[in-house]
Amino acid sequence: MEDAEQGSQQHPDSVPEVGEDAVTSVGPPPPPPAMTEEEHQELQEELFKVEDEILTLSQVLAAKEKQLADIKRKLGITPLNELKQNFTKTWQDVTTSTAYRRTSETLSQAGLKATAAFSNVGLAITRKLEDVRNAPTFKSFEEKVETLKTKMTPSASTGDPDQQDSDGPATDTLISQPDGSATRDTPMN
Repeated sequence: MEDAEQGSQQHPDSVPEVGEDAVTSVGPPPPPPAMTEEEHQELQEELFKVEDEILTLSQVLAAKEKQLADIKRKLGITPLNELKQNFTKTWQDVTTSTAYRRTSETLSQAGLKATAAFSNVGLAITRKLEDVRNAPTFKSFEEKVETLKTKMTPSASTGDPDQQDSDGPATDTLISQPDGSATRDTPMN
């Protein structure tokens, strides 16, 4: 009987276990059903027995976890290695899945179609530019630019290069800069 009293002091019944319904943990506990002293004693003994088994199982589990850690340490298995193995296995599982294969095939086909589409767009642009270049309006514009270029380019002098005046520049030419300003270019003798 002392064991029963001692056990009830060590393990109060009012501590809710993980997973108990919230309804049973809220409010005062319901009054125990009416039972005889003998039934009460049997339940107390069963309670101590179950708690003792739980304690024993917890100790066995802790010992097994320690043994597992020792074996892994001896084999050189580190948490990082385990993580890598788990990641590799998971990735392998993902890549062999039906959904992954279907998605991969779909994306591959989409990529091929996009490549073909971009190629067709490039060909269309090239053809259009060729059409524009061969158009009579562009040819006329090109001829006008060529004529203007010919008129602007200084012609080669027909005189003897030795007869040029050495006191001053033989030819002064204005060169247009990209910013719109002009500089004087004097050829050196």
